[in-house]
Amino acid sequence: MVMQQYLLTYSGVVFALYLHHVIRAIEVPLDPNIQSELSQPPTITEQSVKDYIVDPRDNIFIECEAKGNPVPTFSWTRNGKFFNVAKDPKVSMQRRSGTLVIDFRGGGRPEDYEGEYQCSARNEYGTALSSKILLQVSRSPLWPKEHLDLVEIDEGSPLTLKCNPPPGLPPPVIFWMSSSMEPIHQDKRVSQGQNGDLYFSNVMLQDAQTDYSCNARFHFTHTIQQKNPYTLKVQTKNPHNETSFRNHTDMYSARGVMETTPSFMYPYGTSSNQIVLRGVDLLLECIASGVPAPDIMWYKKGGELPTDKTKLENFNKALRITNVSEEDSGEYFCLASNKMGSIRHTISVRVKAAPYWLDEPQNLILAPGEDGRLVCRANGNPKPTIQWLVNGEPIESAPPNPSREVAGDTIVFRDTQIGSSAVYQCNASNEHGYLLANAFVSVLDVPPRILAPRNQLIKVIQYNRTLLDCPFFGSPIPTLRWFKNGQGSALDGENYQRHENGSLEINMARKEDQGIYTCVATNILGKAENQVRLEIKDPTRIVRGPEDLIVKRGSMVRLDCRIKHDSTLKLTVTWLKDDTPLYIGNRMKKEDDGLIIYGVAEKDQGDYTCVASTELDKDSAKAFLTVLERPERPRDLELTDLAERSVRLTWIPGDDNNSPITDYVVQFEEDKFQPGSWYNHSRYPGSVNSAVLRLSPYVNYQFRVIAVNEVGSSLPSLPSERYHTIGASPEINPTGVRGAGTQKNNMEITWTPLNATQAYGPNLRYIVNWRQRDTRESWSNETVRTTRHVVWNTPIYVPYEIKVQAENDFGRAPEPDVIIGYSGEDYPKAAPTDIRLKVLNSTAVSLQWSRVYPDTIQGQLKEYRAYFWRESSLLKNLWVSKKRQSVGFVGDRPRGIVSRLFPYSNYKLEMVVVNGRGDGPRSEIKEFTTPEGVPSAPRYIRIRQPNLETITLEWDHPEHPNGILTGYNLRYQAFNGSKTGRTLVETFSPNQTRFTLKRTDPISRYRFFLRARTQVGDGESIVEESPAPLNEAYTKNHVDIATQGWFIGLMCAIALLVLILLIVCFIKRSRGGKYPVREKVEVLDHEDHKVDDPSFDYRSLESDEDNKEPPGSHTSLDGTIKQESDDSLVDYGEGGEGQFNEDGSFIGQYTVKKDKEETEGNESSEATSPVNAIYSLA
Repeated sequence: MVMQQYLLTYSGVVFALYLHHVIRAIEVPLDPNIQSELSQPPTITEQSVKDYIVDPRDNIFIECEAKGNPVPTFSWTRNGKFFNVAKDPKVSMQRRSGTLVIDFRGGGRPEDYEGEYQCSARNEYGTALSSKILLQVSRSPLWPKEHLDLVEIDEGSPLTLKCNPPPGLPPPVIFWMSSSMEPIHQDKRVSQGQNGDLYFSNVMLQDAQTDYSCNARFHFTHTIQQKNPYTLKVQTKNPHNETSFRNHTDMYSARGVMETTPSFMYPYGTSSNQIVLRGVDLLLECIASGVPAPDIMWYKKGGELPTDKTKLENFNKALRITNVSEEDSGEYFCLASNKMGSIRHTISVRVKAAPYWLDEPQNLILAPGEDGRLVCRANGNPKPTIQWLVNGEPIESAPPNPSREVAGDTIVFRDTQIGSSAVYQCNASNEHGYLLANAFVSVLDVPPRILAPRNQLIKVIQYNRTLLDCPFFGSPIPTLRWFKNGQGSALDGENYQRHENGSLEINMARKEDQGIYTCVATNILGKAENQVRLEIKDPTRIVRGPEDLIVKRGSMVRLDCRIKHDSTLKLTVTWLKDDTPLYIGNRMKKEDDGLIIYGVAEKDQGDYTCVASTELDKDSAKAFLTVLERPERPRDLELTDLAERSVRLTWIPGDDNNSPITDYVVQFEEDKFQPGSWYNHSRYPGSVNSAVLRLSPYVNYQFRVIAVNEVGSSLPSLPSERYHTIGASPEINPTGVRGAGTQKNNMEITWTPLNATQAYGPNLRYIVNWRQRDTRESWSNETVRTTRHVVWNTPIYVPYEIKVQAENDFGRAPEPDVIIGYSGEDYPKAAPTDIRLKVLNSTAVSLQWSRVYPDTIQGQLKEYRAYFWRESSLLKNLWVSKKRQSVGFVGDRPRGIVSRLFPYSNYKLEMVVVNGRGDGPRSEIKEFTTPEGVPSAPRYIRIRQPNLETITLEWDHPEHPNGILTGYNLRYQAFNGSKTGRTLVETFSPNQTRFTLKRTDPISRYRFFLRARTQVGDGESIVEESPAPLNEAYTKNHVDIATQGWFIGLMCAIALLVLILLIVCFIKRSRGGKYPVREKVEVLDHEDHKVDDPSFDYRSLESDEDNKEPPGSHTSLDGTIKQESDDSLVDYGEGGEGQFNEDGSFIGQYTVKKDKEETEGNESSEATSPVNAIYSLA
C-alpha cells in the first residue's frame, strides 16, 4: 500500500490527507468553525484501560469520551447486558460525557460493581464502541495464621524458607526482614527468588543469629503484612570461636563442612519450558546450592544474548530481557559453578503474542460518488481472527448496503452517496487478547476553503529556504496551484517545489523572488484563493569580529564587532562571556561596533561572543581574551648544601598567570647593620628554581625570591630561614678616599664605608694614615669607626699621601693604595695685570692679561674672571642698568672674549683670580665703548582697513635702537591664496610711524615686512598680514554697501549711539569727574623728577609698564590684539620707558603727546568717516 500524507498546521488548524492506493480520504480539520458546519460520526477519544483495578476506598470512575457532530450520546453495557444508569442512585454519567461515576459516599460495596463494561457513543451518523473494560476491586487479604516450628539444619546444607503470600489484587511486593525490622542481608549465597521464597545456597553458623520474616506490601492500601518469623538452629561440627574461623584461609574446612558441587534449587531438573507474550519482559531465574556458593552464568544456544535489552539481576541469578519479540525465542541455559564443579539448566522460551496492529483502520471521508476502503490488519501468535461490526452490530446482521463489500480484513466502498455514513468496528482476537478499533465513513460535499489568514507577510533571509503555507480544505479534495504577481502560469520546477499539503517551497530565496504569491484551491464545487507577500532581506553578517587578544592586567582592550545587516530589520547585539550573557558593568562600554573593557582584571579572561540577531537570523563571532598578570609569589623556600661561603636556595614557582616567568630575583636581608632592608643578591633565568648563592663572611642571611614576567614583578616570597656565615678579615678597603680642606688650616679625609657584606666580622673600624708628600716625615695614623677624619694645623694647600685600611676582630684588609689629597686653600693674593682690551664688534670685546705667579694663588686655580657693567648709553637721556655681570675663563689662560654687550654704550671692566676658596683682589678698572649696531624689530605694527580701497599701517619705534635710527624700510606684496604679487619697497624717515596703502583690488590680502635701520644696517623685521575683507559678499558681487539701505540705517544708529556717549562723557567731565588735570600735571612733574635724578631706579616701574596695553593699541579686523613686543631693554640692562628722536635724545613721557599731535595732523579725514568709526569701535 502506498500512502501519501499531507500535514498542514496554521494557528492550531491541522488536517490530514490520506491516499489508499489512488483513493484519497479526508479528515475534518480541528477548526471549530469548520467542525460546527460539517457532520461527523462519533469517535472515541478517551477510555479506561482494559484491566481496570480500583481502590475500594475511592469512588469509581470509568472513563469514556467521544466527539462527533452532532454531539454523541452515551450508553453502557455490563457483562454483555444493557446497564441502566438511571436505576442505580450510586451511578451517574458526567455531563456532556460518557464517563461513569460510582459514588460510595452513601455506603455500598465496591465489589458489587465488578464486571466487564463497554461504552457506546452514537449520533445520527453512527455508533462507536469502547474496548471492554474489566473492572476489579483491589484486595489485600490477611496472612493465614500458622505456627512455624524451629528450623534445624546442618551447617553447609541448602535451605529454602517459603513465603506463600496471600493472593492480592494486584499481587503484593515481597521482601524479607527480621522481627526487629532489620533488612536481611542478601548476596550470592543468600537471596530472594521471584516467587518470594528466601534461598540459602548453604547455611552458615552466623545465619542463626537472627530470625526471618516474609513481608508483603500491597499497592493500593499501602499496608505491609508480616508473616510469623522463622527461627534457625544451625548444627555445626566445630562450635569454636568464630574469630578463629574467620582468620583461617579455608573457612569451610576449618569448620568441618564438606564442600559440594552445585545443584539447582529452582528450577528443578536440567530443563524447563517458559512462555512469554510479545512486548513484555522475560524473566529467567536459576538458583543453585553448593559449598562454596556457586556463581551463575547465562548463555543462549546458537547465538549471543541481546546486549541492548539484557540485564542481569539478583547477583546474576536472574536474566531479564525487556520488550520481548519473536526473535527472542530459543533455548537459554544457566551455568552454576564453584571449585567443586558445575551444572547447567536449559530453559526453552516460546514467545506468544496477543493481537497487534499491522494496519489499523482509519476514518474515511469521501465526497459523493467517490470510492474508498477500510483495512484492518493484525498479527499475533496464534494468528488472530478478524470480525467486522457496523455501528456496534455484527456486519452480517446489519442492513444491506449495495455500495459496501466485505473481503476478509478489508471493506471496499464504491460510488458512495450521501446517507452512507456509519461507524465500523474491527475486532482482532486470539487466546491471549483482542484489539478493537473504530473507523467511521463520512460522505461530505464541501466547496474549497483556505484555512490560513488572508494577506500574510513572510520575511526571509536571502538565499535561505522558505515555505509559503496555504492550508486548505474541501470535499472532493481541491486542487491547489500557486501564481506570482498575478502571472498566468503556475509555479513549479527549478527553484520552486509544491507540496500536496498546499505549501510552496522556495529552495533558495533570491531578490527576484520577492513579490506577491497567490494560492488557488479548486474543486467541482468552486474555488478559493489567498495571497502571501514575500520580502527578501539581506543576511546579518559580522564583517569584523573580535580577535583573540593577550593583554596585561589593568590595560584597556577593545573587542570589535562590526555588523552588516538589513536596514529594515531591527538589529540586536548581545555579548556572551563563556556562553552566558555578559553583564555590562561600569568598567565596560558597549558601542555600536565593539566592546571596550577598561582596567582589565583576571576575571575578565574567557571566551567573548558577539551575537548579532534580527527577527529572521543571527550571526556570531567568538574570541578568547587572555589576561596577563604579574606572577604569583614563589613559595616553600629551602636552604640546602650549607657551606662557609655558599648555600643552595630552592623554591617552588608560583602560577605565571598566562605570562611566562622570565627571571627570578633573589634578595637578602641581614640583621646587624641594616635590619629590615632587603637588597638584590643575584638574578636567574625563569627556567630554574634552584641556585647556589655566593655568601660573605659574618652575615646572618635571610633570603626571599621575586618572580618577574612581562607584566611585572610578583610579591616577594615569604622569607627563608636564616643562615649565619662565620667571620674573616676584610678582603677590601674603603673606596672613594679623598682629602680636601674645609678651612685654610685643615684637611678632611673621607671615604665610602664597607657595607654589611664587606665587613666580614665584628667591630669594623678604619685605620687612617697620612703624611706630606715629598717629605721624609713618618706616617701619622688614627683608628676611627666613622667615615671621616680631620687633620688640623696643616700648611696652606700642600699635597698629602693618604691611606685608609679596614680592620675587624679577625684582622686587617690588604695594604691599601695611596691617594693624594690637599690641605685647605686661602684666597688668592694677586690680581691679573697688564689688561688689554680690543673692541671686536658692537657686542663683543677681546681681553688679554698677564697671569699671576702660582705661589700667589694659594690653592687650585679655577678661573680668571672678568666683572663688567654698563656705565651709560651714547644715546642721550637713556637710563641704563649698571648691574655687574661676569664671565669666567677656566684654567690658566691669558686671554678671552666678553660678549653679549649692548651696542653704542660705555662699559667698565675689572678682573680677579678665582680658586676653591673664592675671589682674589681686583685689578685696575678698564673702560671701553661699543660702536653702533643694528636695531631690534619695531615694537608692533597695526593694520587697519577703513574701506575696501585703502589699508593703513601704524608702528612703534624699536625697543632697542642700538644706535641712531636713520629710517624704516617696508617691503610688502599682495597675495590671494597661493598666488603672490611682486614685492614693493617703501622707505620712511625715523620719525614717520604711519603709512596708507592704496589697494589694487578689493579681494587680495597683503603681507608686510617692516625693519628699522641705523648707519650700520637694517635690523630685525616684523611681519604682519592684512585681515580678510569684512564683507566678502561685497567683494564677490561688487556691490557698494554704502548705497544699501540696511547699511545706511546701521550707520545712522551707530552715529546716534556715539553722539549720546560723547554727550554723557562731556557732562561727567563738566561735573568734575574722577580725572582732575592738576593730578595729571603732578604726575608728570613727578616723573620729570625721576628723570633728573640719576639715582632713581626705573626698573621699579617695569612690572607696571609691562602689564599695560601699548598706547593707541586697538583690536584688528580679524579679532586679534596687536600688542607691543614683549622684549625689553631691561633684558639688556636698560629701562623700557625711554624713546628716541632722530638724534637719539631722550623724549620720555612727551612721546605720548607727540604721537597724538602727529595723529591729529596726519590723515585727519579718517576720524570723520563713519566707516572708520566702526573699525575703531571694533
